[in-house]
Amino acid sequence: MTSGVLCTIIKRCMITKGVTEMIQSMTGFGRGEVLNKTGKIELEMKSVNHRYLDVNIRLPRKLNIFESEIRNQVKQFASRGKIDLYLTFSDLSGEHSHVTYNKEVAEAYLAGIRQLSRDLRLEDKTTAFDISKFPDVFTTEEEKLDEDGIRSLITAAIQSAGEQFLNSRRAEGKKLQEDLLQKLDRVRVLVEAVSERAPLIIQEYRNRIQEKVTELLGSAQIDEGVLATELVVFADKICVDEEMVRLRTHIIHMQETLKEGGSVGRKLDFLTQEMNREANTILSKTNDIEVSNYGIELKTEIEKIREQIQNIE
Repeated sequence: MTSGVLCTIIKRCMITKGVTEMIQSMTGFGRGEVLNKTGKIELEMKSVNHRYLDVNIRLPRKLNIFESEIRNQVKQFASRGKIDLYLTFSDLSGEHSHVTYNKEVAEAYLAGIRQLSRDLRLEDKTTAFDISKFPDVFTTEEEKLDEDGIRSLITAAIQSAGEQFLNSRRAEGKKLQEDLLQKLDRVRVLVEAVSERAPLIIQEYRNRIQEKVTELLGSAQIDEGVLATELVVFADKICVDEEMVRLRTHIIHMQETLKEGGSVGRKLDFLTQEMNREANTILSKTNDIEVSNYGIELKTEIEKIREQIQNIE
């Protein structure tokens, strides 16, 4: 048994027992602040919709060595969305950068400037500030970072911000789930309305044919065989039974998927596309005003569902 099959079985067992993952929105925010003897880390995470997982990290240049680790830790909290992470670091260790004055380099610059002034017969107005601007007169030496201390700070800050981040995504995900289930109930009502209306369309078409024949031929009887053939052709042309069956199946599948939870955004998006396809087919087949109105409302509800699903992880 492969690990993928095993995971599927475990997940189904959890659903059967009522243990489900929560639907998550792709919009979220979290903030973490951690302090120790090494320094203070302030970190913010925020995310918006995206087809894939896109993590953008902004942090001080001297902490760039931790970017890969930060990216991997952030991936624990999301599988889709555009995540922007902002991190600031305050060094509280007391060990700061050292500035070194290079006397020999400065004297060489000054000697060169004075020689230039003599050669060109120019007045020498060089100041110490002028000399300080030249390369390597002053050099800065950074103290070695306490990588272990900073790493522990970053990890703690990500965990703190990540928990808030997850909670905000889950809270909005729950609202999206409730709203989508309500919209699916409305879609089901519209599907049933179309199903109830369909048989009446054929009967009304039969009555119209009989009325027309009576109007044109008076008391003459219409050939029942011809009438039956015409009704069969008409019924086949407007039949939407298959579309109704598929729509009901998609509705049930989507409801189950929403209750199942987890990262289901792409799956729901596919189901919405299929539902929209069936609604388009219904509208293209019908010539009945009531069914057309139901179909238009059906497409409207499906479009609302599609817009909401774009924000689900």
